[in-house]
Amino acid sequence: MPSLKDLKNRIASVKSTRKITKAMQMVAAAKLRRAQEAAEAARPYADKMADVVNGLAASVAGSDMAPKLLAGTGSDKTHLLVVMTAERGLCGGFNSSIVKLARIHANKLVAEGKTVKILTVGKKGREQLKRDLGAHLVAHVDLSEVKRVGYENAADVANKVFDMFDADEFDVATIFFNRFESVISQVPTATQVIPAVIPEGADANTLYDYEPSEEAILADLLPRAVTTQIFTALLENGASEQGARMSAMDNATRNAGDMIDRLTTEYNRSRQASITKELIEIISGAEAL
Repeated sequence: MPSLKDLKNRIASVKSTRKITKAMQMVAAAKLRRAQEAAEAARPYADKMADVVNGLAASVAGSDMAPKLLAGTGSDKTHLLVVMTAERGLCGGFNSSIVKLARIHANKLVAEGKTVKILTVGKKGREQLKRDLGAHLVAHVDLSEVKRVGYENAADVANKVFDMFDADEFDVATIFFNRFESVISQVPTATQVIPAVIPEGADANTLYDYEPSEEAILADLLPRAVTTQIFTALLENGASEQGARMSAMDNATRNAGDMIDRLTTEYNRSRQASITKELIEIISGAEAL
């Protein structure tokens, strides 16, 4: 049974931890609002960009002049997985949910005889994937010094992907991230970005005449569309991370409070037992005299 001093020290330690988790919860709540606004503001632009690209892509699908980012390499032998996670932990299952989805996808491709390469964005994802998929890690983008994710950060990631694609290092690229829905709900998502996927039912833009040609416009627009998808994924990830951290720190604060209550009760019982024991010893000694 722990001594009174041990219990007192442990109560003080848990109280200090509760102060830290409460502070982290408040910081995450403040950051969440900005991150959520940024993610929601980017969605209409990303959706409209996707509509324009899909319309143009439907028009030139199957054409010999179709850009490589749309037509692909003609093979799906080598897959690049772009796994986007956080640079820091203490955000519940945010990082592990993305890594789990990427790991399942990678293992499925390997079982089918495909070659898998992984580009990580965020330290936590790289740390987890290194354990069992370390041989497939080919590149990493460090955003640890970035205070607020901007379009230039997405462009850095996209340029690295484009360079690998131009060098014929992969055939298909898929990004993995968490889509933000609410503070308690972040959805692990996988989206193929290269070659571009034309949704079923996408209509060709037959009402417009394009100058220059549709193929030339697509060749210029597709890299921007891929960069926009990566930027949107980074923003969604940022909002999801802060929401997950806020929820995790709130739970940690509540658990610390419950633990303090239990330890305080145990301390009071031990203290009362110690006092009772001392009184019995005094009374017994007095009666012996």
